[in-house]
Amino acid sequence: MINISEKLLYWYDQYKRDLPWRKTKNPYLIWVSEIILQQTRINQGINYYYNFIKTFPDVNSLAQADIDEVLIIWQGLGYYSRARNMHFTAKYISKNLNSNFPESFVELKKLKGVGYYTAAAIASFAFNETVPVIDGNVYRVLSRFFGIFESTQTSNGKNIFFEKALKIIDPKKPAIFNQAIMEFGSLQCTPKKPDCSICIFKNACFAYSKDLINNLPTKKQKVKKRVRFFNYIHIIYKDNIFLEKRNDNDIWKLLYQLPLIETDSKIKIEELFNHKLWIDLFKDSDIKLKSHSIEKKHILSHQTIFAQFIKVEIKNPNNYIKSTLIKVSRENMGKYGIPRLIDSYFKDINK
Repeated sequence: MINISEKLLYWYDQYKRDLPWRKTKNPYLIWVSEIILQQTRINQGINYYYNFIKTFPDVNSLAQADIDEVLIIWQGLGYYSRARNMHFTAKYISKNLNSNFPESFVELKKLKGVGYYTAAAIASFAFNETVPVIDGNVYRVLSRFFGIFESTQTSNGKNIFFEKALKIIDPKKPAIFNQAIMEFGSLQCTPKKPDCSICIFKNACFAYSKDLINNLPTKKQKVKKRVRFFNYIHIIYKDNIFLEKRNDNDIWKLLYQLPLIETDSKIKIEELFNHKLWIDLFKDSDIKLKSHSIEKKHILSHQTIFAQFIKVEIKNPNNYIKSTLIKVSRENMGKYGIPRLIDSYFKDINK
């Protein structure tokens, strides 16, 4: 019987990447890295990681920060609920746990924003607990090697993968084993076109022997995307613009944006002028239309946004009816976290 753990650890020792969070047992640093790397490639996330821990070097500094500071550091990473949950959890740990992370998988999983995967990663990497860390890479390796066709989206499927991982994990070196199998999935057993000819497991791999590499793991069902139409109003007064904070329980919560009019479908600018929100926005104001941008398409995991930007100039902000708007000078724009869509617009017009 092939010793999977032994072969993985040998492979990992030869091919592992030099990543900063692999050199620490500090649960805070491991937590930060794991949250950042959710839905984020390593080559993109590593700079965010360095910037984050430089700004917030420990759980107390994160807890004491204003949420706006955290969202600015996070800007561009997307999935902003991750940052909001981190801030909430840091405050909880600082206040209720004497700034100490729980040391077990079970207790870690009770923290807000810490699910099975992150709890297992912290418990394993920081405290050497024998618990499998199962991400997409691990699902792929296990599915192909053992021939598991069960979907990872079902409770039964997750249990099957957990039991398989638990059987092969090295109880003496759980942290290294978990890093090794994730790295193997990332570098060797890749989603598309893995080079099976050099794989250490090719003679024992179910998918390779049955020519099912492209069929495993079982493909996830595609999520039907919501389509939305955003009309942003770029209002200029001298060297200032106006922003509003997104407070609804929606995408980009607590980030700042240009005043927004969302419509059910694509709308012409002439029609927008007659929209109730436009009339409310500029009631009694003398405005001058400066420009109208081309449409921008912004794709999120569950939504596709079609946005247009209308730039107008006003003479008297005192006539502005919307009290929730914040007047911001150009030099202070960097103090506000904004969605990547709006950041992209500003970069385009400043070229």
